[in-house]
Amino acid sequence: MVKTMTKLIHVILIFSLAYVVRSDRTLNTFKILHASGPEAIAFDLTGQGPYTGVSDGRVLKYEGPGIGFVEFAHASPLRTKEKCDGTDDPNLGPICGRPFGVGFNYRTGELYIADAFFGLCKVGPDGGLAEQLATSAEGGPFKWLDGLDVDSTTEMVYFTDISTKYTFRELPQALSSGDSTGRLMSYNPKTKEVQVLLSGLQIPGGTGVSRDGSFVLVSEYTGHRILKYWLKGPKANTAEAILSIHRPDNIKRTLLGDFWIGANIIMQQPAPNTIPQGVRINESGKVLETINLDGIFRNETIAEVQEFAGSYYVVSIRRNSVGICKCFVEENGRKLLGIRYDWIKENCS
Repeated sequence: MVKTMTKLIHVILIFSLAYVVRSDRTLNTFKILHASGPEAIAFDLTGQGPYTGVSDGRVLKYEGPGIGFVEFAHASPLRTKEKCDGTDDPNLGPICGRPFGVGFNYRTGELYIADAFFGLCKVGPDGGLAEQLATSAEGGPFKWLDGLDVDSTTEMVYFTDISTKYTFRELPQALSSGDSTGRLMSYNPKTKEVQVLLSGLQIPGGTGVSRDGSFVLVSEYTGHRILKYWLKGPKANTAEAILSIHRPDNIKRTLLGDFWIGANIIMQQPAPNTIPQGVRINESGKVLETINLDGIFRNETIAEVQEFAGSYYVVSIRRNSVGICKCFVEENGRKLLGIRYDWIKENCS
């Protein structure tokens, strides 16, 4: 349980010159046929994937350009293809399920799933119907699980419950009400214990555990900040805000220990508009670089940016595809993405 919340550490925000800003003209897509709404992605220990949960209740796996996405797993024992395949109706969620956060335990090969309707689940390397692990914690049942990350060293699972009041079907009310009943939680697979680490959060979306397992980050979507919850050391069981950022969602750690955050700047002037960005920070919350994604995603929010094997993967629940960028432009000794369209057309086609 949390003992104290330390003061907000002010950092440089979106328009700071400390960033390396990159555009997105080289973004390609892996299209998901007959389904939409990828919200998070994961890769298995062998580098296969991406795996992603979609709006009709399935977790899909990308099997390469010749095959595309195929069904890998689902959390609902009630799900039928006739009723659910291809649906984006949230009212069918109690039947079909709705997977959001996904993450692998690389020790066991098991995929953990945070499902908005069926709670915390896991499935083995062969996929299929996932095992339901937990549907409640101290303080009440889960309303809407979202973000998820796994510490493969300790095998602890960290995940978020968006709200103790609103369900996924009540998304507009949750966003407009100023709800602050969200929670960051942990699951211990050895004891099967669920523990509430932080409560009173404003729409907590993503989680990201550090490389050494000493802390976990959690985003507050409507609180516009990233919190660091200490798991070990002299600050254990305390939290501090390390970054102010517009509408942060999923958090994904890189191999080097930095973190990518899917963020969305909401502009009201001169007209309402959303500018989606990927923001990379270090363990202290210092902003290292950004990727501007409005050229591809226009006025849409994104959920996640993940760096894997030299590429950048981007998902939005408003799309039926996973975006991927592999090509960079070298300019003044820096790697930049998509600055000169003529260079891209010649070298990246």
